[in-house]
Amino acid sequence: MTTPTHSLPPIPGRTLTRWSAWGLALLLPGILFTSIAALSTERGSRCVTNGECPQVPGALVYGSLLTAVVAGLAALAWPRRTWTGARTWAVVLQWTAQALLMLLILSYGA
Repeated sequence: MTTPTHSLPPIPGRTLTRWSAWGLALLLPGILFTSIAALSTERGSRCVTNGECPQVPGALVYGSLLTAVVAGLAALAWPRRTWTGARTWAVVLQWTAQALLMLLILSYGA
């Protein structure tokens, strides 16, 4: 009779590390893609040629970028086995800030 082999339980927080790393890796391509999409519209091209850009507060754009980067790095640097709840909220904050940043960039072309 053979004993069943059980796989080891996953290390707590490994999924959070993956989500955080994917978020940081997709940040620059996301900014590039949304910038191209925003500038390809009629209003976006008028923003480039005539300077008729919508008034989106720059502090909001830079703040959401900084928040996404800092929260992502904090979730990556935090030890996996401790404070899993705080790491979860850091990853949620990272992805929320990234989504806000992409929407703000897209609002330049809307």
